Amino acid sequence: MITVGQQAPNFTLHNTAKEAVTLENLKGKNVLLLFFPLAFTGVCTKELCSVRDNIATYNNANAVVLGISVDSMFSLAKFKEEQGLNFDLLSDFNKEVSTAYDCVYNDFIGWMKGVSKRSAFVIDKEGIVKYAEVLESAGDLPNFEAINATLISLA
Repeated sequence: MITVGQQAPNFTLHNTAKEAVTLENLKGKNVLLLFFPLAFTGVCTKELCSVRDNIATYNNANAVVLGISVDSMFSLAKFKEEQGLNFDLLSDFNKEVSTAYDCVYNDFIGWMKGVSKRSAFVIDKEGIVKYAEVLESAGDLPNFEAINATLISLA
């Protein structure tokens, strides 16, 4: 389980442009990691479009926003395009990062296995976890007031 105060697990995943994104390379910036179950679903769309609409909040906090799901980069590219998302979506198709951050459903909607739990992590400029929230219910949204307060405190 990832807890506040620990070093965030490093990872490299590919974005929708097939570029490698490595957490270690983002040192010097705050990072908001948003794990989400599946592209094109109602709650995930609502969550990520809300972040899109409030991107200035994250930019002002010198924060990079990264959305992560187990969808393929091709599905994520279409989702990003259709929703006009203005931040990177990363494919964790092999479930390695979702597992490292301890946010994987063993069973999701009965028959689907290995889907990312809706989760939020704020990582500071030194790579330390400053906020961690893993939700058991995919219908719940992260506490964006707490996330934003954490980011403001780091700006």
